[in-house]
Amino acid sequence: MKKVLIIVLALGIISCAPIRVSYDFEKGKDFSKYKTYNYYSDMKTGLSELDTKRFLESLDAKLETLGIAFSETPDFFIDIKSNTFQEAQRNTVGVGLGGGGRNMGGGISIGLPIGQPNASRQISIDFVDENLKQLFWQAVSESSYTPNASPQVREDQLSAIVEKIFSKYPPKQ
Repeated sequence: MKKVLIIVLALGIISCAPIRVSYDFEKGKDFSKYKTYNYYSDMKTGLSELDTKRFLESLDAKLETLGIAFSETPDFFIDIKSNTFQEAQRNTVGVGLGGGGRNMGGGISIGLPIGQPNASRQISIDFVDENLKQLFWQAVSESSYTPNASPQVREDQLSAIVEKIFSKYPPKQ
């Protein structure tokens, strides 16, 4: 029962936070020839070590369902980068003071921020044809990020990001 509650809560949090993804790819590329992949050995994801492991496990599982296998002699390499940032504070309360009389007026107003600014994370995935030394597909996701979320919520969110990213792979040309 406790697991079900955690999963429902995690899905509720994830569903409230939209994942936006933008794609770019080399036009005219035959994506069917890319059947094996590997990661760059010097990849610096920008994620914590545990989140990197969660993300790569989810990515591996998704690529396997797409018929793309991990290999020591791959058709392409994957590079992952991410960064986190604070969105600008949008909610404020205005406080004003004014006065007037005898054809004169004056006023002062300030906006006080309400709540915490939202943290967001951007994750970029690049597919690089190492033989041609050429990027042929890229996806950049942006979603809200809670640094102190539980491991299960983090795993669920990273899985949701992977699912959204690969919802349009291979691209329709």
